[in-house]
Amino acid sequence: MVANQEAEAASAAAPGAGTTVDPMRLASRWRSPAEWECAAAELDAEPLPSELNTVNSSGLFAVVSIDKLSVKYLGSHHHGHDVGVVQADRPAPTRRAVYYFEMGVKNAGYKGQTSIGFTSESFKMRRQPGWESNSCGYHGDDGYLYRGQGKGESFGPKFTSGDTIGAGINYLSQEFFFTKNGSLVGAFPKEIKGPLYPTVAVHSQGEELTVNFGKEPFCFDIEGYILEEKMRQQSMTDKLKLEENISHVRQNGHREPPEMYGLSHRKLLRQLIMSGDIDSTFKRLEEWYPQVIKDEKSVICFLLHSQRFIEYIRAEQLEDAVKYARANLASFLTHKAFEGLLKESVALLAYEKPAESCIGYLLDSPQREFVADAVNAAVLSTNPAMKDPESCLYSCLERLLRQLTVCSFERRTFNNDQGDAFLLHKEVRNCERSRRS
Repeated sequence: MVANQEAEAASAAAPGAGTTVDPMRLASRWRSPAEWECAAAELDAEPLPSELNTVNSSGLFAVVSIDKLSVKYLGSHHHGHDVGVVQADRPAPTRRAVYYFEMGVKNAGYKGQTSIGFTSESFKMRRQPGWESNSCGYHGDDGYLYRGQGKGESFGPKFTSGDTIGAGINYLSQEFFFTKNGSLVGAFPKEIKGPLYPTVAVHSQGEELTVNFGKEPFCFDIEGYILEEKMRQQSMTDKLKLEENISHVRQNGHREPPEMYGLSHRKLLRQLIMSGDIDSTFKRLEEWYPQVIKDEKSVICFLLHSQRFIEYIRAEQLEDAVKYARANLASFLTHKAFEGLLKESVALLAYEKPAESCIGYLLDSPQREFVADAVNAAVLSTNPAMKDPESCLYSCLERLLRQLTVCSFERRTFNNDQGDAFLLHKEVRNCERSRRS
């Protein structure tokens, strides 16, 4: 079947045969590693709580230290509303899998009524976290959990002087959780909506707390917890059953899907480009798909010529690189669509050690892979049976990853825009870091 389709491609080599890919669409897909890093940074950019808020607090009953990382009870605790409540300066971030912070009980004081939890921005600052709606709190004097009602429920052990208590939000499972001295105490459903502030409270004479928003190592292994949660979520996903043939749909009866068109040719072309053999790539294209390189000023010709120039630089054949640029790249100087990549490619000549320069990424394998993807899409566009030219711009795997990204953002929308979003470059980077560690 593949051989028949490749024969069809040869017979369709006449001008106008098949469909074509918009060259500008291919060119616009190019991103440098620096641009990918910038995109990942933008996704991660989110203000984090870093200190206690000394403005919005119950100042009559609590005093915050100069460094804004500890709080001490003031007053004599005459009635239940004499609570010293302090929120963090910013709400808990939501564009992540888990948020977590800890407090240390420096002194449990007269009654040991310290507490930790999360509260909304409009929370009444003379009430313990969990005593009012849109809040939750784990209390030290009884070990009870309070979540918006005056009545608590049995939850965990009491805590006192010397204990370290943590509070977190698991956006993957949509749960709150608390820890004590590095061990998980328990979790419960997150039913509170909107921005939530990390909150601590003192309620009797002598009580004093410190807070850690991540500037110091946590007592609880939060990274291990996040890894376990992600593995648990993955395990749940793996158990889901899909309908038969949902991942592979045959078209036109028994005809092979468009992805099979010219498969052996495309595989060899990719191998040639990934090995840096651009001259052989041109020869094979001329033999198999001449219409792809017929226009000498096309995107494909530009990418192949620029890659051949880069391969000369990689081999330290600078004189050959200059000759090749004059003969094959000069004609692209007036084409604005190619200006960025062309300038950066030629700029490699200015460096004694181009691989170590700011544009050294052009010598890395991702640049070859980009050119291979472009050639692959151009070949697919020659398929006479191609109905949707856009489809050849994306491989089956890429379409799957795009769908995965959409599903990830849909899940975040369902969870009120909370939780980490899928970004392929970010996931690949994290995997590489994990392998190195």
